[in-house]
Parts: sequence; structure tokens; C-alpha cells
Amino acid sequence: MSLEYKFSSAGESALVVEFGETIDEKINARVHLLAAFAGGLYGVKELTPTYRSLLIMFDPLLAAKKDIMEKIEVYFQENEKSFAQAILPDTAKTVEIPVLYGDEYGPDIEHVARHNSLTVKDVVKIHTQAEYKVYMLGFLPGFPYLGGMDERIACPRLDAPRTLVPAGSVGIAGGQTGVYPLDSPGGWRIIGKTPLKIFDPGNAQPFLFSPGDSIVFKEIDRKSFDMLLEKKAVTL
Repeated sequence: MSLEYKFSSAGESALVVEFGETIDEKINARVHLLAAFAGGLYGVKELTPTYRSLLIMFDPLLAAKKDIMEKIEVYFQENEKSFAQAILPDTAKTVEIPVLYGDEYGPDIEHVARHNSLTVKDVVKIHTQAEYKVYMLGFLPGFPYLGGMDERIACPRLDAPRTLVPAGSVGIAGGQTGVYPLDSPGGWRIIGKTPLKIFDPGNAQPFLFSPGDSIVFKEIDRKSFDMLLEKKAVTL
């Protein structure tokens, strides 16, 4: 079949299925299609999707690695067409994230502008014009790894990470952008902050978005930011 993939062992109780070496929407869709299938296999305990691969953790007393691999190969063969097209079920949503850019909430935005020979307004305009695909969540609960950022605002990480990046901070690292769901150390270039609660463990659905969703960033002013913060808004 035309689908390219490979298996890699990750110890006695884990298996990795790899689909490629790049950040690509179709490759990531295949990861999540496989995750939907593998989650129903007997003995599978946990799944960790990445941009291009899926880590499958299982109980070796309940399932053999060889059997899981064989079931996955049969699944690929029986679903070759849908896998080649890499179309996910139409359950994804678009989440709008309001952001106050610059000032004390975006201490690195001027550096990002200088690095790319742009103005701060240019950075904000470019950052808010794109629609970003959520490829996976990781690093922190609810931290989105996004695809689709314009290379015109790409910027290297900080040489020395900050010991504290406030929850809601919007940052850039290399060719990626993301939002910190919790207070955390971090080395991303912080360009703004959202008043939305990205991760709320008290909710039935603790994450504001899921892999496969899309994110758009919307610039807001300080008054709107303060109003949303006072309301402890979790959605627009």
C-alpha cells in the first residue's frame, strides 16, 4: 500500500507508530485516525499522539506487541483509501482566542518585530491573520502545538528560559506559536496574553480545544481584556 509507516519498540509495554518526519496536516490526521482505532484494542492503556507518531502503551499481560502490530496492519489495509486521504471526522471546531498584545503582557513582541525587520503592528497583524491547526496537546495540560504560523514572524527561543511564564501567555518559538495554559517556566518569546482559561480541571471538558480543532487569535484592547478577566471568561 502507498501509506508509509514504521513500527518502533519503546520497551516491553509500548509501541511507536511513525508516519513521517515533518509537521504536516495529513500526517497528523493519520496519527489521530490511528489513535481512534488503537484506543479500542484490548490491553491498550494509554495513547500519546505527536505531530507525526503515536505512542501506544499497553499491558503486556493482556496483549502482545506482535498482536497489536498485526491488528494495526490489518486496519491500514482495510482503510487504505480513508487513510490515504487522511480525513478526520467532521467534529472539529474553531476557537477564537482574544489576546492583548505587547506591554507587560507581551515583553518579547518588540524583539520578534526587530528580529524580522517588522513593526509591532505588523507582528500582531500577521499573527492574527492565520488559522492555526491544533496538532496535539502536550508539555503542560492543554498546551497546544499549532501548525500554520507565518514564517515572517518566526523567532528563536530565549537563550535562558524564564522561571515563570504566566498562564494565558501567547508565545512564539521558532516557527511555532502557542498558549501557556498554566503558570510555568518557559523559553518561548511572549508576545501577548489571553484572559481565557485554557485549562480548567474542574470542568467536565477541562481543555478549551482538542487535537484537530483550529485556533484564531483576535487582538483586543486593555479594557476588553480587563472585562473578560473579571468575568473569568472561559469562552467567547
